[in-house]
Amino acid sequence: MNRDIYQSLIKWKNSARRKPLILRGARQTGKTWLLKEFGKKEYENLFYFNFEEDPFLADVFSQGLNPHKIIEKLSLIQKQTILPEKNLIFFDEIQISNNALNSLKYFCEDAPEYHIVAAGSLLGIKMTKPLSFPVGKVSVFDLYPMTFGEFLDAAGETHYRATLKEQSFLEPIPEKIHAALIDLLKTYYFVGGMPEPVAAYLAGNPLHEVREIHLELLKTYTLDYSKHAPATDVPKITMIWEAIPAQLARENKKFKFSSVEKNARSREYEHAVQWLIDTGLVLQSLCVKKIEHPLTGFADSNSFKLYSLDIGLLGAMARVPEDMVSQGHALFQTWYGAFVESYAAQQITPLLDQKLHYWRSETHQAEVDFVITKDMDIYPLEVKAGVNPKSKSLLSYYNRFHPNLLLRTTLLNLKHNGNIINIPLYAIENILHYIQLGLKHKQPMLE
Repeated sequence: MNRDIYQSLIKWKNSARRKPLILRGARQTGKTWLLKEFGKKEYENLFYFNFEEDPFLADVFSQGLNPHKIIEKLSLIQKQTILPEKNLIFFDEIQISNNALNSLKYFCEDAPEYHIVAAGSLLGIKMTKPLSFPVGKVSVFDLYPMTFGEFLDAAGETHYRATLKEQSFLEPIPEKIHAALIDLLKTYYFVGGMPEPVAAYLAGNPLHEVREIHLELLKTYTLDYSKHAPATDVPKITMIWEAIPAQLARENKKFKFSSVEKNARSREYEHAVQWLIDTGLVLQSLCVKKIEHPLTGFADSNSFKLYSLDIGLLGAMARVPEDMVSQGHALFQTWYGAFVESYAAQQITPLLDQKLHYWRSETHQAEVDFVITKDMDIYPLEVKAGVNPKSKSLLSYYNRFHPNLLLRTTLLNLKHNGNIINIPLYAIENILHYIQLGLKHKQPMLE
């Protein structure tokens, strides 16, 4: 499966300022597979070291962190000389060894000729001992579940993705292509972007077997936090994780601790929420009431929404039946659009590489699902599950902040109408391109 981040790996390899690279991400997002493919395709040899599979591997780093001596020991283990430039060294599950993680600093400073990549869980790397993380001495990439665009590539539908990317005007997509992409999007809503379920679906397995894989992954995550989280936090993590579908099913999707446990207070659960964020299992969107740079400076940490890392896993948590894939637009519209907001969050996160935010007025009478930053401008993005384009909240936002463009994503076709750009749900990954086109081909503002 092609992943968009692969091109970033190529740039990293060819960079004159290359540092050791850490690829972070939630478990089962494909970190190991991707880096192995990269090593096999782009280098003469790949040398793979897994700290979880081989606990004695940590001993190599326990007697000093001189990179040249470490290379000598690793070469002995592999019974083959590891060459600079031509070979790729891959440290998997590096968070298990604090010394190995810290050694990347010395590879950066004293042996930059060696190409080194490492993979580890988000939580494991964050929990490493003080001074273990080589701040400023490594490059860090984040890997997320596959986006809808990546799903199209994997499904052999790259031509559709290319058609969307190559647009030079904000004109409607040909209706036949529009309908085909909506059908593919429905499938993606069910399958999601986790590599194993996607591979199973593309191999011809029925949807009920794909759902079984989702449920297995969910069990794995449950066992993972039961094993690694502080014992006192495990019950709270469990309640928050299991409450996400119900929270998103409400019309007001702000996360409420009182609905998890009666009389619950945020300070009693904040560590559990942060644990889920650190593992990459949830995406958090913070509320902002003031639209100014930087958005993070005006975010309210007590008002937020939580989305599952993957829409396929969310559907499995909620036990959404596979039959909904074939029932018109039912899958898009269920739960007050819970799916559609989660889908948008999943697509936007790797695209924009910025924290998620949404806007709510002081009176709580208006709310815009996402606000995104491009260059020095901030744009509102309204997410709707169906084909009803009306939005009082978007108009309220415009009257308050007067952005150059208003963005809306629905099941409707691409359209530029005055200061509003309607983006089809399947084309969210092109949102930055559409903003450029909208600014280039300005139209009179709609009142």
